[in-house]
Amino acid sequence: MTLRLFDTEKRTLRDFTPLVPGHASVYLCGATVQGLPHIGHVRSGVAFDILRRWLAAGGLDVAFIRNVTDIEDKILTKAAAAGRPWWEWAATHERAFDQAYRQLGVLPPSAEPRATGHITQMVDLMQRLIDRGHAYASEGNVYFDVRSYPDYGHLSGHRPEDVHQGESAGLGKRDPRDFTLWKAAKPGEPTWPSPWGPGRPGWHLECSAMAEFYLGPVFDIHCGGMDLVFPHHENEIAQSKAAGDGFAQYWLHNGWVTMGGEKMSKSLGNVLAIPNVLKSVRPVELRFYLGSAHYRSMLEYSDKALADAAQSYQRIEAFVQRVAERGGDIPMGKWTDGFAAALDDDLGVPKALAEIHHGVHEGNRALDAGVLETAREHASQVRAMLDVLGVDPLDPHWNTAADHSAADAALDVLVGAELERRQQARAAKDWATADAVRDRLQAAGVEVTDTPNGAEWSLGTPTPGKAG
Repeated sequence: MTLRLFDTEKRTLRDFTPLVPGHASVYLCGATVQGLPHIGHVRSGVAFDILRRWLAAGGLDVAFIRNVTDIEDKILTKAAAAGRPWWEWAATHERAFDQAYRQLGVLPPSAEPRATGHITQMVDLMQRLIDRGHAYASEGNVYFDVRSYPDYGHLSGHRPEDVHQGESAGLGKRDPRDFTLWKAAKPGEPTWPSPWGPGRPGWHLECSAMAEFYLGPVFDIHCGGMDLVFPHHENEIAQSKAAGDGFAQYWLHNGWVTMGGEKMSKSLGNVLAIPNVLKSVRPVELRFYLGSAHYRSMLEYSDKALADAAQSYQRIEAFVQRVAERGGDIPMGKWTDGFAAALDDDLGVPKALAEIHHGVHEGNRALDAGVLETAREHASQVRAMLDVLGVDPLDPHWNTAADHSAADAALDVLVGAELERRQQARAAKDWATADAVRDRLQAAGVEVTDTPNGAEWSLGTPTPGKAG
């Protein structure tokens, strides 16, 4: 069976045919590093890691690009509120996202470009758009002329006359529907030089420039959360195609993680940060939970649903371990035809999991009957299927992750106590003690960032010669 994927742009299932035989090129909109990652953020990482693994399992060489948005309005606003440099704020939270991806077994991307590292490519793209009559400069800003692109709204279904970009009114904007490519310099904000004056890039511009730089003017698959369909991905398509690029041939979007039917977000106050969730389940169990629903469906979070998923994984894990204890090494086998058919049908993980559970059931029956070789065959198949989903219990990553999870939990308690001591010292205006606590943590490689919601910490690099 040929892999079929639901293309958001075409609104239908399509056979996946890579542009270059034997290769697949994939771009995933990564994190805007404005704060700590929660499970809603990393769902796309898990969902499209499964896509990547399945493409590779089918024999394709996969170029997988996941960007980092390290300059954006929210980053500047939150850094300023915390009294921290914007670059430090972005770097601190970029490391937190990296740690979360690693903990959940998400394969590292082929490249992970930052927006701030690709200003040259963005300037080139804007110049092409201006030269082709699709963008204009005004008072140091550069805007995309939505009316100049007749297919605007094709991805999202928005009619151009109903479009609202969600931007504040820009100086010299000809039409409120036009979106910003380049923002003129403002006092206190970081800037880069451009032919139109110093400034910084708009959010939408970066992904078009980086996708083209790493994957070429036309590539196979563009992924991201469904909340990005409009305006972000709509604007990406417009500016890339208006500049003459073919851009993405398939558009895939994952559903939200919801609580009480609402999208998980900081504004709703229902954020579940990764370190907090990993106090109740292991990283492999959290990954199993996030990847168990169909990627396009909404995933309604509850403590019970997470616990149920963890127990389901533990039953699968227990079977594999039983076989390993009785029969020694379990070779990596081949998945079942039913498993392959499920994933080829738009990454149908729920049906794929049914194949895994069936294999576990039959394998346990064989074990109970004393037919060890049959049980090993089932375990071999189960391992192969779990490996595609990134949750093979015999993968060394999960042994390491389990050790790290326990260490992280202990470290969280210790650092939390130090931060509480620091907060008490600050409240008493004992600045010497507060600074000493912060310096001691920094020397140990613990970076502290003060936010409006209290101090946050992440692991950085220890300061040589100062710990102790």
